[in-house]
Amino acid sequence: MKILKPHFWYNKSQRNGVFFLLLIILLLQVVYSFVDFSNDKEIFNIDESIALNAKIDSLKKNEIEKRKPKMYPFNPNYISDYKGSQLGMSLKEIDRLLTFRKSKKFINSVSQFQKITEVSDSLLSKISPYFKFPDWVVKQQNKKAKNTSLKHKVLKVKISTTDLNFATAKDFQTINGVNEYLAQRIIKYRKKLNGFTYQNQLMEVWNLEKSIAQTILNTFQIIDKPIIKKMNVNTATFKQVLSNPYVDYELCKKIFEFRDEVAELQSIEELKNIEGFPIDKYDRIVIYLEAK
Repeated sequence: MKILKPHFWYNKSQRNGVFFLLLIILLLQVVYSFVDFSNDKEIFNIDESIALNAKIDSLKKNEIEKRKPKMYPFNPNYISDYKGSQLGMSLKEIDRLLTFRKSKKFINSVSQFQKITEVSDSLLSKISPYFKFPDWVVKQQNKKAKNTSLKHKVLKVKISTTDLNFATAKDFQTINGVNEYLAQRIIKYRKKLNGFTYQNQLMEVWNLEKSIAQTILNTFQIIDKPIIKKMNVNTATFKQVLSNPYVDYELCKKIFEFRDEVAELQSIEELKNIEGFPIDKYDRIVIYLEAK
């Protein structure tokens, strides 16, 4: 203990120094514990500075845009040297336009303007929205565009054939006014006839309006006539003659009565001698009959 005692003995000034040192340490601990030393304020100031710079840049950009010369709608036919240079056209491009105008011709479309001046696509896309043509030119362009659109629409619908005897139901449906059911009815009647021999036979399709039938015939015609095997009226059975699409039961009966009366028809035209024979259907009936 005597050995350690000298090491823990202090005079008054030393004790005061130790006391103040401990006090400072204690204060530093308290400050460290309760005071926030983070740099949030500094971060906030940086963010605020960035936002401020962005706002300044935006104001500068707006000011530059305001100072740019404003472009108003104009007729491209009256572009002068000064106007052309403002638009970004080269001297050659301006000269081509002026030379064209000296011939007392006018540009009436954007595509024509590019064709005459040979301006680039990029420049044309910038200035063409401001082109203003006379009202009559605009109406003419709209009408032309509409006709072109209708033409493309018609061409877009492809048909497999223009032959009335080989057209499919889908082909007929490309005609305005012909739906699926009407198209099938046309094909069914064509099959019954073994093919159309005359174009106006189409008019005989049940419930087919003449105007629609004529529209169909504007697109479809008889290119190859059907090959129909005719039956001999002198040897055919009653049932065979009755299968003729233009011969009903009463007419078939009259034909056989007449055949029995004359024994044998020398010519198919003798059918016209039958009393009450439908002369208007003669051309249709003899498509399937002959006299040998």
